[in-house]
Amino acid sequence: MSTHAAIRRKTVPQIRNSKNKTPVVCLTAYHAHTARLVDPYVDLLLVGDSLGMVMHGMENTLGVSLELMILHGKAVMRGAQQSVVVVDMPFGSYEESPNVAFRNAARVIQETGCTAIKMEGGARMAETIRFLTERGIPVMAHIGLTPQSVQTMGGYKVQGRETDGWAALEEDARAVAEAGAFSVVLEGIAEPLAARITKQIDIPTIGIGASPTCDGQILVLEDMLGLNPTPPKFVKEFASLGAAIEGAAEAYAKDVRNRNFPAEEHTYAMKGNSSGT
Repeated sequence: MSTHAAIRRKTVPQIRNSKNKTPVVCLTAYHAHTARLVDPYVDLLLVGDSLGMVMHGMENTLGVSLELMILHGKAVMRGAQQSVVVVDMPFGSYEESPNVAFRNAARVIQETGCTAIKMEGGARMAETIRFLTERGIPVMAHIGLTPQSVQTMGGYKVQGRETDGWAALEEDARAVAEAGAFSVVLEGIAEPLAARITKQIDIPTIGIGASPTCDGQILVLEDMLGLNPTPPKFVKEFASLGAAIEGAAEAYAKDVRNRNFPAEEHTYAMKGNSSGT
């Protein structure tokens, strides 16, 4: 038996019970090394289907497959030791029926070892959320600006800027909470409405382009690191790695072309005498 103390991973009940307490810190993660770097500082890592755009250059998230989510979910689980890891259910993998959703969600959890899954949709997905949670699959809900509905929404449009649309979003939030979701992402929702929803439901709200009064916040890691040349309005860049990477690539190219790299300290000498004997 190992003598090393095991690192205890945070749990779904801990996230669920964070309502009205210290804000939940969440980031996206798509691969092992970045998951390892940020894991000590966050409560929850989301393997978001945004990886289709961020990692694979897709126009939107609709082309992301279940197999791709599982591949990246496995990678993140190799790097994350203490945070709750949630994997997005991609478009087409859960909408058909609760049974289909359960089959695919169970596969994600079995093959990746993740803690929970996330699915988009409010009241229309309540039955499926209840079906999954009653069968042991923790669900994070997602309402407001739902990227998988970009075609029907006509683009990435902020929700709730007019009060006549508030009731439907409030009902979405109530429905997913009552169905058993342990938390809900509020994306691209006008601040007063996001604050109002946060007060109305008893599960944590995780904001992204929503309200500072949400019970937690999430950003795409690459956005907050300054790797997106056109970040959304709601992003605060906590680093400027894009410029740093470009500068490093430029310096590397110059050293290679001037034969300054590799230098002696970067090469391997022969063992023994010059003849190699």
